[in-house]
Amino acid sequence: MNYGRLGLAVLGGTVAYFAYGFLMFASLPAMKTEFMKYPNVYRTRDELMKVMPYGMVAIVISIAVVGVLHAIMYQPGAGLAVGAHLGMLIGIFSVGTFVVHNYVNLNIGLKLTVYQGVAYFFQWVIVGAVIGLIYKR
Repeated sequence: MNYGRLGLAVLGGTVAYFAYGFLMFASLPAMKTEFMKYPNVYRTRDELMKVMPYGMVAIVISIAVVGVLHAIMYQPGAGLAVGAHLGMLIGIFSVGTFVVHNYVNLNIGLKLTVYQGVAYFFQWVIVGAVIGLIYKR
């Protein structure tokens, strides 16, 4: 395992994660509108900002775990495609353990669940692809 490349890959994956997340909310105001339909479930913007640092740390740790998984599986010549494949697996895992789980446990609608499923799946595919691309070098 190359720790220098791993660190850069995790940094790149983190940037990709937050950039994609920002773009999703900026380009899909309908998703934000869906979240706002459930004020008894989701925090207000001000309340969210108070706990956001905890979420950001958890996300970085999660991306580091994906980076380590990629590094463990790394084969010379592997890169973007292998990283995207790992990202797809993580995306499917997150849809099952987070998105659908929340649909079952929280009082939210199917439309929001579908938005989240699509957004988070592709977010992890992108993170995996970036990790694979950077770790390869």
